[in-house]
Amino acid sequence: MWNPLNNLVNKIKGNGGFVNAHAHFDRAYSVTLSDMNAAKDGVNSHLHEKWKLVDKYKKESSEESYFEHIMLALKLQHVQGVQACLSFIDCDFIAEDRALKAAKKAQQYAANELKMKFLIASQALKGVVQLEARLWFEKSLAYVDIIGGLPGADAGQESQHLDILFKAAKETKKRVHVHVDQLNSAIEKETELLAKKTIEWGLEGQVTAIHGISIAAHKKEYRKELYKICKDADLSFISCPTAWIDSRRNEILSPTHNAVTPIDELIADGFVVALGSDNICDLYKPYADGNMLTELRVLLESTHFYDMDELVKIATVNGLKLIGLS
Repeated sequence: MWNPLNNLVNKIKGNGGFVNAHAHFDRAYSVTLSDMNAAKDGVNSHLHEKWKLVDKYKKESSEESYFEHIMLALKLQHVQGVQACLSFIDCDFIAEDRALKAAKKAQQYAANELKMKFLIASQALKGVVQLEARLWFEKSLAYVDIIGGLPGADAGQESQHLDILFKAAKETKKRVHVHVDQLNSAIEKETELLAKKTIEWGLEGQVTAIHGISIAAHKKEYRKELYKICKDADLSFISCPTAWIDSRRNEILSPTHNAVTPIDELIADGFVVALGSDNICDLYKPYADGNMLTELRVLLESTHFYDMDELVKIATVNGLKLIGLS
């Protein structure tokens, strides 16, 4: 009997294996029992609260500890048949450069022992606008393969945040990956801002939007206009399905949709889409195991997207392209 899932898996293997285009390996397997049991300040906290709650882990982690967490994630990715991966790594006045140094050491190990390509991006969890945060961001540029951004970390100054990222991209000639539209709400329009800023800085084709969950919360008319701007910017997208399928219900009216990047519309409009795991067994996603087949299954089922050839691209060659390996 013909089994579509087996056929899909075999085609992915034939293309060299999965590419995990977005992860946070430096925090992998860091969730604790107290995080799980906490009435507040634990796994049930809001995303923006977790941005601060992880400070405790970051403050207590040595370079050696970071290395152990990153290596555990890499080895399990390797067992799952991942050929290449990209992890955002913290670098700020809490983590300092300990996580980055550990990631560079793990990068060498992955290349030499696992025969797996492991790339590093900067995680701007403290923003980049304030002076101290910007100094650490600038320090990270010597370590990273890709410049990472999080405009929401500089709430009210998102435009300035992107200006700083894109100035660095121009100077270093590195690609940029930016977390946008994560709250599954039509109030958010970060993808639009990202596309416009990409055009303003002349970085068409060099910028990737990560998540883009809130796109589907907007009305069709807005989405169609947004895609036109994104097309002008030659923006690309990375979806991390299990990271956002748990989006909390709210009372804001919006089109019926799943809390997943609307890849069915994006691919139909010609955008390049790749796949990521996001967080693994940490304060953000305590039960996540970074299994890329699970991510792909959730993505295809939640968006009713069954085009096997495109799914293989999403899982493999598109990821290689977006992390700069093809």
